[in-house]
Amino acid sequence: MDSTDSKSNTQLQTAVRYSTLERRSPASPSVIVIGAGFAGIAAARALHDASFQVILLESRDRIGGRVHTNYSFGFPVDLGASWLHGVSKENPLASIIGRLGLPLYRTSGDNSVLYDHDLESYALFDMEGNQVPQDLVSKVGVTFESILKETDLVRQESSEDMSIQRAISTVFERRPDLRLEGLEHKVLQWYLCRMEGWFAADADTISLKGWDQEELLPGGHGLMVRGYLPVINTLAKGLDIRLGQRVTKVVRRYNGVKVIVEDGRTFIADAAVIAVPLGVLKSNTIEFEPRLPEWKEEAINDLGVGIENKIILHFDNVFWPNVEFLGVVAETSYGCSYFLNLHKATSHQVLVYMPSGQLARDIEKMSDEAAANFAFIQLKRILPNASEPIQYLVSHWGSDKNSLGSYSYDRVGKSHDLYERLRIPVDNLFFAGEATSIDYPGSVHGAYSTGLMAAEDCRMRVLERYGELDLFQPVMGEDVPIFVPPLISRM
Repeated sequence: MDSTDSKSNTQLQTAVRYSTLERRSPASPSVIVIGAGFAGIAAARALHDASFQVILLESRDRIGGRVHTNYSFGFPVDLGASWLHGVSKENPLASIIGRLGLPLYRTSGDNSVLYDHDLESYALFDMEGNQVPQDLVSKVGVTFESILKETDLVRQESSEDMSIQRAISTVFERRPDLRLEGLEHKVLQWYLCRMEGWFAADADTISLKGWDQEELLPGGHGLMVRGYLPVINTLAKGLDIRLGQRVTKVVRRYNGVKVIVEDGRTFIADAAVIAVPLGVLKSNTIEFEPRLPEWKEEAINDLGVGIENKIILHFDNVFWPNVEFLGVVAETSYGCSYFLNLHKATSHQVLVYMPSGQLARDIEKMSDEAAANFAFIQLKRILPNASEPIQYLVSHWGSDKNSLGSYSYDRVGKSHDLYERLRIPVDNLFFAGEATSIDYPGSVHGAYSTGLMAAEDCRMRVLERYGELDLFQPVMGEDVPIFVPPLISRM
């Protein structure tokens, strides 16, 4: 080890000495937050602002987790989360976005069956490049909504859970009039493909009982025009964040926690907030001593983790129609495709191909070049005169060892209550992240709100142990300043 390493290691040890198990200052309660995604940063911010000593450990060389704004094209593009779901004051993130003056581009109103898009601005094509008439797409959309209503009847009549796919098949057996043929069938598969994209999972794995349990906030869905990074950076300002610190073990004792990272360094504090992705918890790369309770391990094992990736294509000219998205219809949902047109929202010459479920898993096995080429081939099918992209970016949320998936969903036969079980603290360990949000799973505002919740639970528990809890002290977040509405456009 050279002198520089030795010096930085000494500084590191000094920095964490405040919280040794044997000697600790009652005036300085301490917390280690594991994971610098939205949930971890929200928790660290709240605890820091409550005068806790906080160290935030992150395995990556950047903050943000599954929020990742890339600037390699010369402008911001989100490789991960990019929407605010629910552009309204009910959304806990909306006020922060509004105060930062960050513009949003609204891509749907309320109650859209496609969730993050409605059918105001689209162009669907078949595999031969023929555009599907818009009235046919609208007509099939009405049929799709009818099918989903019928699946609710199937759910009410069945004591056992089943997949969305099986429920739809049951509906077709009962209501042959809802069956579609030819081009209409292909458009229906495209609707199913978009629904699968919302869960990042295939219809044969999504729970009929749990698929619609999420609470959808009012205000429609807004695309973050400048990316999510400015929000993350604002929340992270002034925090003690240690990058490249992969946690391998968490030891909990009655009087504190010990967190060990990959290179053997040890951090000690009163409590810890576990804000790593569900996929990482499932991989068992973090050892808990003693083991987590059986009910907690079951929640980790039984919740589903889906994959949705982005293949972002940058062109030197715009050759596509001025619509929000382009779709390719096919015989199966697996064969359908979807391109988000960022040019309409941001004026940048970019299309984003967004595969999910099994298709995303298959594409992850390819090289970045092959994946970009695959997306371009789909584009050439519908727009034969498409010019080659000048740059591309490819996400790998499923195979990235720091995420091992995109976001959680309800699997067949598993209870929606698993989200709440995953959130419940274990002694002085507090859990946060989108997979701990029973109301808003799979969303950025879900991750953010669980970070605040874990911070408040942690603050109460630690101060109670110190005998310093003031029951009349305002709960974190109660003194939030006046709501500032975000800047929304609709071109």
